[in-house]
Amino acid sequence: MNVYFSRRRQYGGGHRRWIGQTRRLPHPYSQSGRGKKRERLEKELGVETSETLPELHSGDVLILAVKPQDMEAACKNIRTNGALVLSVAAGLSVDTLSRYLGGTRRIVRVMPNTPGKIGLGVSGMYAGTEVSEIDRKIADQMMKSVGLTVWLDGEEKMHGITGISGSGPAYVFYLLDALQNAAIGQGFNAEEARALSLATFKGAVSLAEQTGEEFGQLRQKVTSKGGTTHEAIETFKRHHVAEAIEEGVCACVRRSQEMEQQYQ
Repeated sequence: MNVYFSRRRQYGGGHRRWIGQTRRLPHPYSQSGRGKKRERLEKELGVETSETLPELHSGDVLILAVKPQDMEAACKNIRTNGALVLSVAAGLSVDTLSRYLGGTRRIVRVMPNTPGKIGLGVSGMYAGTEVSEIDRKIADQMMKSVGLTVWLDGEEKMHGITGISGSGPAYVFYLLDALQNAAIGQGFNAEEARALSLATFKGAVSLAEQTGEEFGQLRQKVTSKGGTTHEAIETFKRHHVAEAIEEGVCACVRRSQEMEQQYQ
């Protein structure tokens, strides 16, 4: 099995891990960026690179890490010849990708996120009608190299996973930034504020993972009525922070749906 990685502009997180994963397979290959970038990939990851794809066969895997607006042009001269295709482009349905690729539906859509760069990502995955169980296992193995995989039973759920895990890291960074700024406002310097914010988030996430308790229960354990944390939580409630987060997720999902319509 040959694995080919096609990329125009850097897109998403974890592409180096995906390419690195192909080193376990007989013929790793990457079509990626300009000459110097390709040379760096060859040196760092031990893969072959080129500006053009060789002829594909049914036993091959083609990973399309291309921005949605560039996908049609990127696929213009590709003949899949039955190869398994993985697409990480947001908003491009199997129908649209199939049209770009000459009618094949042996396509797996993937919505990764940026923590995949360090192997802690989440990839939402949906299989087209021509994808076999063996194809699923191949795709699953490749994406597990960058973190958790979640298979979806309906393509419409790709919008939901975009709103939660796909864009979710940005929400976390937004909250981290807010907490860091609040710490600076309390007299800590920037370095101290960053360290406090990161350690607080990391510790809270690890505690939730290890205990398995509901998030609400964990929050209640820190929140004594009339205490300091209670005052903070009540302030968040008055400013409808939770509702704003939900509205943000819904706005992200709507935009994903609009993009899908745009490219149909």
